[in-house]
Amino acid sequence: MAKACTPTRPPTEDRFPRCDNAERLGLFQGPAAVGRPVSPAASAKKHEAYRQPNRVCDPPDRQSTDRGRRVYVPAWLGVLGLFLLSACVRQRVPTEELVVLIEQPPRNIDPRYTTTSIDFKLTYLAYARMVDVESQTLEPRMDLAESVEALPALPEKGQPLRLQITLREARFSDGSPVTAADVAYTVERLADDKQGSPGLRRRFAESGLIRPLEVVSPRVLRIAFSHPHASALTDLDFGIVKSGSFESPSLFGLPVGAGPFVPVSEAGEVTRFVRNAFYHRGPPPIERLTVRVVRDANSRLLSLVGGSADLTQNTVSPLLFDAVSKWHKRLTLQSAPSAILFYLGMNNEDVRFKDVRVRRAIAHAIDRDRIVRTKLHGKAQAATSLLPPFHWAYSAPEGEAAQALAYDPQEAKRLLDEAGFPDPDGDGPLPRFTVVYKTSTDALPVAIARVIAAQLAEVSILVEVRPLEFHIFLSDVKKGNYHLYTLQSAEIAEPNMFRNFLHSAYAPSNKNLDAGINRMRYRNLEMDALLDEGQREMDRQKRKALYKQVQAMLLRDLPMLPLWHPDNVVVTRREVSGYHLMPTAQFSGFSIVKKAALLP
Repeated sequence: MAKACTPTRPPTEDRFPRCDNAERLGLFQGPAAVGRPVSPAASAKKHEAYRQPNRVCDPPDRQSTDRGRRVYVPAWLGVLGLFLLSACVRQRVPTEELVVLIEQPPRNIDPRYTTTSIDFKLTYLAYARMVDVESQTLEPRMDLAESVEALPALPEKGQPLRLQITLREARFSDGSPVTAADVAYTVERLADDKQGSPGLRRRFAESGLIRPLEVVSPRVLRIAFSHPHASALTDLDFGIVKSGSFESPSLFGLPVGAGPFVPVSEAGEVTRFVRNAFYHRGPPPIERLTVRVVRDANSRLLSLVGGSADLTQNTVSPLLFDAVSKWHKRLTLQSAPSAILFYLGMNNEDVRFKDVRVRRAIAHAIDRDRIVRTKLHGKAQAATSLLPPFHWAYSAPEGEAAQALAYDPQEAKRLLDEAGFPDPDGDGPLPRFTVVYKTSTDALPVAIARVIAAQLAEVSILVEVRPLEFHIFLSDVKKGNYHLYTLQSAEIAEPNMFRNFLHSAYAPSNKNLDAGINRMRYRNLEMDALLDEGQREMDRQKRKALYKQVQAMLLRDLPMLPLWHPDNVVVTRREVSGYHLMPTAQFSGFSIVKKAALLP
């Protein structure tokens, strides 16, 4: 029986150097740590003061210290420091401000240039959409649109699908009304070949959207498509900007939006917003929103305990849940089911993984329930699909498919033998074969990878776990330079996402590494045909039947293993109330959050 190979991680520079002990324990009481930031509109001087970083766990290059010196506390004072921290009752963040901690900085929150998950989450705070899926059922919800109605088709004009959108009475953050002309302007700019959004250009092209849009009146517009497009409604979830504001942006280079918050800084290590007094659902209770990057998991938790931050979502590792519970007088932990997927990718072009029997053997060798129980504290649900069980298009596996992901190491051994990979020495140390498993350097993914490696070793597959800095890891995955990898998806709310994962047109190539997220390089013409039909079928029940076939084929071919849907987990200070966790893990709940005075 082979042993899992987990080589010692080579010394690398920490992606985020840890704060010194005084800062990490919340003992450093410099002026910026205890002062009350003021509104950026008060004065230029006060605006600059508002933009000063907090003392606790800021990146070293952003820290300022009295007389240019930093304070170091000997390690033996750690216990004393925690005692003093627990006795501290000063609230560092004022009640009118919400400080949110994230792991990685956004690249851009201009709707034309958003690419990462955090980009989109922050963009939607500033730019309201016509339609969103911010509901517990993942059903489309009207936002800027008051209604969307189907119009009679005009096949003689090549318009088999037509929609009429009536906008609600809403205003941009500068007080001007949101009009149909603004929507048409936004679409044209987002679809621009030179400066538009690559993702939205592709979406508009594949949907058959006919441009320009028809503006009927200030609040009514019509859109038409050259072919039926099932996700036409949910595809309206892009941010709307004021006409002309791409060309004449705000002070920070951003267009004017109609979301609940207004950006008052560039996106980066610290991204700042103020509430939009004209927001159509009512101004948020919180006056100021600060989104701060803290890469170290322990530092994020200590910032919450110490009061220099208020909330963090899906950034506290289950490895730290016990630590959160010890601070129950200051912190609360909430969890709820998500539409996120954690999955194992297998390189379908590799000589071994081309054989479906090997892929099935991998599935039977992994004990997902044990990993969820021991590493995730039970805060996840085993997956059988890309979609969560509460999604309208989810189909529970039936017959043999119901056992496709069942833990069965004896069946795994049988399948490997049948595929031509016998165990060379029975219970001896020699493996059937060796694979490289790539993951990021974050503690939880590495811990999960090592457990999976140990479980595969039980069926005599030797696994070398290779943690890499995320940008290197993702580059290797796109290039196909791996055997196994694990990743967590963004929310999967629209079943058309099966296309992104499983359609051959979305498999990266040397010419286009960003073709899509079919990084397993799975190609199946039967699957392609089903996905094409599912994209165009307008009848929901027929569409659900098509995706039932897609999900059955996924479990038959297993080009990837849907492992589990991790719960969304938010940790907040007890002063924070009213935050609603959404299955999509979007930040829309910030618009209704309230903060009380510091609790005793």
